[in-house]
Amino acid sequence: MAKTLVIVESPAKAKTIEKFLGKGHYTVKASVGHVRDLPKSKLGVDIENNFDPQYINIRGKGDVIKELKKEAKKSKKVYLATDPDREGEAISWHLAHILDLDEKDECRIEFNEITKDAIKKAIKSPRNIDISVVDAQQARRVLDRLLGYQISPILWLKVRKGLSAGRVQSVTTKLICDREKEIKAFIPVEYWTIDLEAKTSNGEDVSLKFYGKDNKKIEIENEEMVNEILSDIKDKDLDVVSIESKSRKKAAPKPFTTSMLQQEAANKLSFTTKKTMSIAQELYEGIDIDKETVGLISYIRTDSKRISDEAKEKSKAYILDEIGENYYKNTAEQKEKKETKKVQDAHEAIRPTYVDKTPDSIKSYLSKDQYKLYNLIWRRFVASQMEDSVFDILNLECQIGNYIFKATGSKMKFDGYTKIYNFTDREDKILPDIKEGDVLNLENISPLQHFTNPPARFTEASLVKTLEELGIGRPSTYAPTITTILNREYVEKQGTSLCPTELGIIVTDILENNFQKFIDVDFTAQMENQLDEIEEGHIEWKKVVSDAYEPLREAIEVAIESIEKINMDEETDEICENCGENMVIKYGRFGKFMACKNYPECKTTKPLVNKVGVKCPKCHEGDIILRKSKKGKAFYGCSNYPECDFIAWNKPTGEVCDKCGSYMIEKVTKSETKIICSDKDCNKGNIKENKDASDEKIEK
Repeated sequence: MAKTLVIVESPAKAKTIEKFLGKGHYTVKASVGHVRDLPKSKLGVDIENNFDPQYINIRGKGDVIKELKKEAKKSKKVYLATDPDREGEAISWHLAHILDLDEKDECRIEFNEITKDAIKKAIKSPRNIDISVVDAQQARRVLDRLLGYQISPILWLKVRKGLSAGRVQSVTTKLICDREKEIKAFIPVEYWTIDLEAKTSNGEDVSLKFYGKDNKKIEIENEEMVNEILSDIKDKDLDVVSIESKSRKKAAPKPFTTSMLQQEAANKLSFTTKKTMSIAQELYEGIDIDKETVGLISYIRTDSKRISDEAKEKSKAYILDEIGENYYKNTAEQKEKKETKKVQDAHEAIRPTYVDKTPDSIKSYLSKDQYKLYNLIWRRFVASQMEDSVFDILNLECQIGNYIFKATGSKMKFDGYTKIYNFTDREDKILPDIKEGDVLNLENISPLQHFTNPPARFTEASLVKTLEELGIGRPSTYAPTITTILNREYVEKQGTSLCPTELGIIVTDILENNFQKFIDVDFTAQMENQLDEIEEGHIEWKKVVSDAYEPLREAIEVAIESIEKINMDEETDEICENCGENMVIKYGRFGKFMACKNYPECKTTKPLVNKVGVKCPKCHEGDIILRKSKKGKAFYGCSNYPECDFIAWNKPTGEVCDKCGSYMIEKVTKSETKIICSDKDCNKGNIKENKDASDEKIEK
């Protein structure tokens, strides 16, 4: 009996779906991603023939294609069940071409989650391949190829081989370079704060902050202003002139879009965007639980915050049964805000497929990281259907003469959604019982000098947020874009911060001076909007490509002639042991290395050793050098390795702990750098501030 063939993208997904459909009537196979693409060895776009793409079968996919053709030939029906987005639609289109399927045939099925009900429902509702969606993907692919394959060779010629430019990656690198320019150009501005400690007539403590003068908020700009205020308020009491009490609600968060998941996973779990998407893919495709493969979350690439009625009903039942009736936000009260930006598709937000599969109930089936991410997604979704949290806020205003000082107290009245989704240790700040007309005794005055901070460097989380706000790229592109610019060494990580390298700055300057339009934020965002219009069937894809290519062609002709070759070799004081010439730092395929200046006559090379200026705290002879693990994570080791096996993730400072004698290290967090003892049992009581990371410098 002839079976029905269902083709998906990944083997893991194929395994899960075949269990749902059963092997008796269905065969499920995987294409393992794309099967056709533009050739790697040449441009692959016929510019003279209206930008026709010259697709070929991808090298290495011969066996996969052969097997799919064999299965398709003996099947009565073929369903293409690739991912429900542009790339997935394009893969289905290419598969239809390879398997000689009629494009007008209803061979395309899609689903937002890998559950038995969703798969069977999709099988009953096949449709045609959506050519408009395919054309949007073709336009993106051809544009990226034209930019990449025509600008990159110029970089090879003028800078060095192996460099690349791209429609999204170059704009992203430019954002990071521009932020670095802002930081370097930033001039700190001095300002002061004045904190007061006071007591009520009952001896209870109250902390207040300077607000202003004569009912106006003012900034204290210098020490002269501070001294004037201190002189006026010294030895005087505070009069309580106003007490305002009110309740404030904090709205439950919306369920995750792709970008918000990447941001929250970075902020709450310290996951990179690449790691987040990799683990999310595993949860989406299926985890083995009690001898059953279960897709735990819905599709992971989405701009939408929409939730299906069925999912809402299931979450309602869970909240009412397990958390409490007063925690459920009545659906009638949940006003769905109209999404102001275009979304790529009609997907739901990212949510658990089975809300009753709580993170703790399936923890034993998940890896540590899978549990962390599933826990985040599950809690966010349940919280999105819960009541707001409510706080009682008490605002206190006091005066000394004409000067105003304020204090704020807060107390949680109802925890609402934070009962489920709360990743911070919040403490109530309770003010003592005070009435208008009371007098507070001034106990202590603390004037503090501060300086404004420059803008913070991008982290992966803040970069994803910025890319989304500017309309650059799509959910599926954020993680690979960040991975690409790190692998190309245009950008490097310092702690969690993304910093441009010298190479990244040079390449960005070349592109900005010669291809300004193509790394312009507005142009890139406009291009994303045009891709949306192609998908909606409003404009023809080849016209979009043609309009973009003409100025690119002109810019390339000028750039080849005008860009001067850049020598990136950096001369050092180290002498070549073979010929006596100075060694220079060169950029190679695998990063920086040292080579003789006299090349090619002298071919001496050696690895580049990045010394940090500190002796090894273990052998006291070798130098501490900065190294990178296979995954690119920075660590510190001894130059005498393997004789000395010292290794540390944090940078040794060369100092010794005055309490236990262990070596001291630099501990870098998002907000500060601290010098602490390397001994975990000792470092809690032995922390000192790094002078370059003063807490007093806060962003104004």
